[in-house]
Amino acid sequence: MLRKILLAAGVAALSMSSAVSAQTVRIADVAELSGAGAAAGSVWHDGVVMGYDEVNAAGGILGQQVELQAYDSQTDPQNSRAMVQKAIDEGTYILMGTVYSSSTIVNMLVAQQNGMPQFTGSESPTITAQGNPYIFRTAFGAQKGLPKIGSYLADDLDVSKIAVVWANTEFGKGGYNAFLNVAEANGIEIVADIPTEQAQVDFAADVSQVASSGAEAVFVYLTEEESARFLLEADKQGLDMPLAGDTVLVSQKVIDLAGEAANGAFGHVGLSANAPIPAIAEVSARFEARFGYAPDHNALKGYIGAWTVKYVTEMVGELDREAFAETMHGLCLDAATYPGVLMDVCWDESGEISRASFLVEVVDGGQVITRTLPAN
Repeated sequence: MLRKILLAAGVAALSMSSAVSAQTVRIADVAELSGAGAAAGSVWHDGVVMGYDEVNAAGGILGQQVELQAYDSQTDPQNSRAMVQKAIDEGTYILMGTVYSSSTIVNMLVAQQNGMPQFTGSESPTITAQGNPYIFRTAFGAQKGLPKIGSYLADDLDVSKIAVVWANTEFGKGGYNAFLNVAEANGIEIVADIPTEQAQVDFAADVSQVASSGAEAVFVYLTEEESARFLLEADKQGLDMPLAGDTVLVSQKVIDLAGEAANGAFGHVGLSANAPIPAIAEVSARFEARFGYAPDHNALKGYIGAWTVKYVTEMVGELDREAFAETMHGLCLDAATYPGVLMDVCWDESGEISRASFLVEVVDGGQVITRTLPAN
């Protein structure tokens, strides 16, 4: 019965979409364009914009041009929910965003109730653990990436004691809980457990606590601006231990914000503009030429999401949200046939993504890929 209700809602909203314009396909991007998450959301949005511009240049979707509409979540979960509802009411076909997990876990319920397929850049494990048949990631959940960095810490660096600094938000809690499981599986003892608050500015006490904890390394799971502030404070205090993270800590945005203080940080990344993949290098060059700054994983997430919408819709053959979602489950796209996805990729029945990924170290202000890891 619930499935039928969702389908009916989807058909009704599709009718509104058709009413917007018979010649265009309307896509909504709800993103953190202001507020604490703008460092991530604005880059995601630029990736979405470039992706759909290139989709349009390649003939659009089913021969129709994409009309992209941006909605600012203001990095506020309840506002993001309102923006998702507004986008649905105004007749979007597919929903892009949000990036912050604390917003996505709230707004995806609205999308689900309306049978709205949604591509998110969020990484909290809870996103795909809710049984929502309409949510799809464009990046790993933390539960997929963290086992790779855990093995590296234990096996390659021989770390047995670690400090964990994490954001006390939906995003941070997801990564924190996943890392606790990884640490236990690898025999790593947590000797300092340090939660922080969203948009925290002063990390002096946190770095000092890490330094005196007896840890052999520190695992940092914070947002872009918070990670940069932590790295700057760690450099200021001369913190002398490996600094590990997952995706965000070694992202280009953090490197740009932290400068030389980012050098030496390392981590696992699902996407990198510096990956040894020609398609990624070409997209990254076009992105930088257009926007004037180097893309990070968020830009690539948005770009890949845009092209996936085109490919899957054209597999279905019509603007049918229910068929779109059903096609996504268990779908694999190879980059040779579908170049816009950049790397071979699969989605499972929960909307979780699987593809190869990378270990990265920051050297001289840039990402250096140290190892390519197989999909899991």
